[in-house]
Amino acid sequence: MSETLTVPVTPTARAAAWLARLEAALAARDSAAAAALFDDECYWRDLVSFTWNLRTEEGRDAIREMLDAQLGTVAPSGFRLQGEASEAGGVTEAWFDFETAQARGTGHLRLKGDLAWTLLTTMSELKGFEEKKGRRRIKGAEHGAQAGGRASWLERRQQELAALGDTEQPEVVIIGGGQGGIGLGARLRRLGVPTIIIEKNARAGDSWRNRYKSLCLHDPVWYDHMPYLPFPDDWPVFCPKDKVGDWLEMYVKVMELNYWSSTVAEKCRWDEASGRWEVRVVREGRPVTLRPRQLVFALGVSGYANVPQIPGAERFEGTQHHSSRHPGGAAWAGRKAVVLGSNNSAHDICADLWEHGADVTMIQRSSTHIAPSDSLMELALGGLYSEQALENGVGTEKADLLFASVPYRIMHTFHIPVYEEMKRRDADLYARLEKAGFLLDFGEDGSGLFMKYLRRGSGYYIDVGASELVADGRIHLKSRVGIERINPRSVTLTDGTELPCDLLVYATGYGSMNSWLADLISPEVADQVGKCWGLGSATTKDPGPWEGELRNMWKPTPVENLWIHGGNLHQSRCYSQYLALQLKARMEGLATPVHKPAPSHHRR
Repeated sequence: MSETLTVPVTPTARAAAWLARLEAALAARDSAAAAALFDDECYWRDLVSFTWNLRTEEGRDAIREMLDAQLGTVAPSGFRLQGEASEAGGVTEAWFDFETAQARGTGHLRLKGDLAWTLLTTMSELKGFEEKKGRRRIKGAEHGAQAGGRASWLERRQQELAALGDTEQPEVVIIGGGQGGIGLGARLRRLGVPTIIIEKNARAGDSWRNRYKSLCLHDPVWYDHMPYLPFPDDWPVFCPKDKVGDWLEMYVKVMELNYWSSTVAEKCRWDEASGRWEVRVVREGRPVTLRPRQLVFALGVSGYANVPQIPGAERFEGTQHHSSRHPGGAAWAGRKAVVLGSNNSAHDICADLWEHGADVTMIQRSSTHIAPSDSLMELALGGLYSEQALENGVGTEKADLLFASVPYRIMHTFHIPVYEEMKRRDADLYARLEKAGFLLDFGEDGSGLFMKYLRRGSGYYIDVGASELVADGRIHLKSRVGIERINPRSVTLTDGTELPCDLLVYATGYGSMNSWLADLISPEVADQVGKCWGLGSATTKDPGPWEGELRNMWKPTPVENLWIHGGNLHQSRCYSQYLALQLKARMEGLATPVHKPAPSHHRR
C-alpha cells in the first residue's frame, strides 16, 4: 500500500496562486469574487494606480465598492511576482508588478493563510509618458554637420529660462522652494511637465541656512535622500543644515529646475474662463503674473509660526522671537534665556544656548515623547534605512514601499513593540528625566514618535544630547506651567514663579498649512480645503473623523487644480512620485476618475 506524499505549499506558490485568482476576478469584472480573496480584517492601500487618489480601503465591502467604481477604466492585468515570497509569523509577504490601461505599477502583498491581510498597489509610470531614462535616455549630442550651426545645450537652456513665465506659461507652479518643492520639481522635469518653482529666499537651501547654527538633521542619511540623486556614501549620518542647503542648491542646478529665487507670491486666483490660475508674484522687485493650470503649495509640514499672545509682551525689554527665527546662542553667554516649549526645536535651542554659556530654562507645558537617537535608528528605522538594510538588499525605493505598505489604521500596532523595547533599553534616562520633573509620554496608545508625527506633527524630541542636560539640571526645567505674564526683564509663570529673562524663545510650533491658502488665495478657499495633515485618529490635536490617509496631502484636494505637497525628506521623496504622475496625467488629458475624493474637515 503506497503512501500519499503531501507536497508543502511554498510562500512563493501561495502568493502566486493568490495573484492569479485576483487577476482572474478583476478580468471578469467580478468585484465580489475579488473582495472574497481578502481576510475578515483587510486593507487595500492604493497610491494612484486604481483610485487616482491616495486611499486605503478598509474591509471587503469598501474594496468591492472601489472595484465596482474603478474597474471599468482601470482594466488591471499582468500581475506577476517579483522574486521569491517570504514567510514569518504566519504571514506571507510578496512583491509583484502589474499593469493598468494607462500605467505600470508595483505592489506588495501580505497573506494570512490563503487570504489577503494587506495589499499595496502603486503607480510607477504612465504608459507612453515614461521618464527618458535607461534605454530611453536622450542622446544629447547631435552628430553630423548642419549648415548654419545649431544651438548648444547652454543656449537652449538659456532660451527656456527666458521664455517660461514670459512668452510661455508653465503647466505647474510650485509655491515653496525647499526640499519638497525642489524634489517635486525634479520629478516633473523628468516627466516633461513645464514647471516654475517660486522661492522667497535668495538661494536654494536658504530655508536651511537661515536656521540656528547648531541645527542638523535628526533623521539619518539613508532616510533623507532626494529623488534620483542619493547622497554620497561618505555623507554624514546626521547632516548639518548648511551642508543640506548646499546640496539643495547644487540639486537645483544639475537637475535643471526652473527655480525663481527672490520671488514672493502675493496673490492667487482661479480664472474660470481660462481654466487656469492667476499667480501674481514679485520677482526680484518686478511684478509678474503666471498662469499655470495646476498650483502646488509646497511649504513644509505646517503653516505660520504659532506665537502665543501673552500679556506684557509689548513691554519686554529683552529679545523675543519664534524658534524659526532663532539665529543661535553665541550672543547670549552669561545671560538668562527662557525657552517656551519642550519638543525638537526647544531642546535643540536650549542645548545650543547652554553650549554658549547661557543660563537657560525650558518651560514644559505638556508631556513630550523622548526617543533617544541611537535607539530610534536601530529599533525603528534600522530594518529599512541603514547600512545594514542596504547590505540586506533593502535600498531606498524598496524601503519606501515597505513603509507605505503598512495601512495607517494598524500602523500603531507595528510601532508599539518598538517603543516598549525603547522604554526598557533607555529606562535609566527616562527615570532621571522624570526625577528632574520632565513630563514623559509615549503617545496615547504607546506607539511613539512616528504616529505622533503623523497625527499631529508635534509632541516629541529625537534626543541627540539635550535630554542629558535636562536630566542633570544643566538645562533648568519648569514643567506643568506656562507663562502668565511677561515683564520688562522677567517672565511670571502660572505657578507664580518669576524668572529673570534676557532672551525669550517661543518654541511653540506652527499652524495648519491651509493658513497659507487663506492669505494667498482666500479664507473661503482655505476653509473649502480644510485642515491639512493628520489622520483623524481622535487623539490629541488630531480630531476625527478617521481619514485613513493624511488629510489633503499629495492627492486631489476639495479645490480643483490645487495641491498640497510637503512632509519630511522621506515623505517628500516618496510621495512626490505619485503627485507628479497625477499632474502629468492631467497635463496629457488622460482620464483620471478620482475614487471618493476626501471631504474637507476642520477649518482654520
